[in-house]
Amino acid sequence: MPCRIIIADDHPMFRQAMVHTVQRLVPEAAIEQAGDFDTVRAQVVTGAPVDTLLLDLRFPGLTCMSHLADLRQQLPRTTIIVVSMVDDPELIEQVMSCGINGFIGKNIPPGEFIEALLAIRAGAMLVRYEPSGLLPLATPALTNRQQAVLRLIAQARPTRKLPGP
Repeated sequence: MPCRIIIADDHPMFRQAMVHTVQRLVPEAAIEQAGDFDTVRAQVVTGAPVDTLLLDLRFPGLTCMSHLADLRQQLPRTTIIVVSMVDDPELIEQVMSCGINGFIGKNIPPGEFIEALLAIRAGAMLVRYEPSGLLPLATPALTNRQQAVLRLIAQARPTRKLPGP
């Protein structure tokens, strides 16, 4: 049965790799690509209903969690999967609380990635990622303000709006 899948990632090489992977797994799919969130928004309102949306979290135009919640509301029957390098459990919990069907880390082995993708498309609510160990959640040597700035940087959010020391 034909279906429509959108792969949204701002890194062309990763996006192309995802296209090849999804084509192998779901050969009947009509696959579209998006390099920014505005393109995703335009694609979801045109054409056939979207079966699956694979979406990077750190993505041009995707500036807040409410965008994910809006997508969920706009696409109630679409399987939405966030695929990201983010490995912050709090941030992943926020993503999932927006009604996202699954979260897959870009750093897991290809076989696990495929298993997770298929399981989520089959209806499982799933989070699968490997902590990188690159950015500890709490760094005792840093002040609270420095930790707040570091967390915002890790979430690709602006640090200018933080209150002063």
